[in-house]
Amino acid sequence: MPGQGRQGRSDAFQRKARREGYRARSAYKLMDIQKRSKIFKDGSIVLDLGAAPGGWSQVALEYIGEEGKLVGVDLQHILPLNGAQFIQGDLREKEIREELERLAPKADAVISDMSPNLSGNYSVDQARSVELSSLALEIAAERRAKFFVCKVFEGSDFQEFRQSVIDEFGSVRTLSPEASRKQSSEVYLIAKRKKRR
Repeated sequence: MPGQGRQGRSDAFQRKARREGYRARSAYKLMDIQKRSKIFKDGSIVLDLGAAPGGWSQVALEYIGEEGKLVGVDLQHILPLNGAQFIQGDLREKEIREELERLAPKADAVISDMSPNLSGNYSVDQARSVELSSLALEIAAERRAKFFVCKVFEGSDFQEFRQSVIDEFGSVRTLSPEASRKQSSEVYLIAKRKKRR
């Protein structure tokens, strides 16, 4: 029946986002992640990669408060958001990485909802998803972030990438938030850095 099951809930999240003033229903995915993993604290420094249209940034700002700092990056223009600094550009370009380094040389949490432009060829899209997630992991590793959250499509090299996250952080969990679409193969990896001996 229409409106039933997870797809129905996804549509409900879309309506809820409009009603509650969030820029995207993906905001509820991050709320779910925060509820389960407590990645944000008051005063945290957060990098939001693939930030457009700004739904995740809105949620993160609610948790980090006025003492926190949030820098977001995306290929697309992001409408201004009080308390956030946004960079428009490609993270694979040197100039953008330098700008990010200038604004946020360190971070407590790196969050990535980056997704490739879908081609319709799943193996290609999945490989591109892992490529973007690997870029996000590299940025998190450079900053010795305490927490790392990224969206990635499941597929042939998913386990290899997941192991890379474990190698860097020491701990990772896989989550499919309630607000994800039923037909989606996306999952979120949530990593917390374990203290080195």
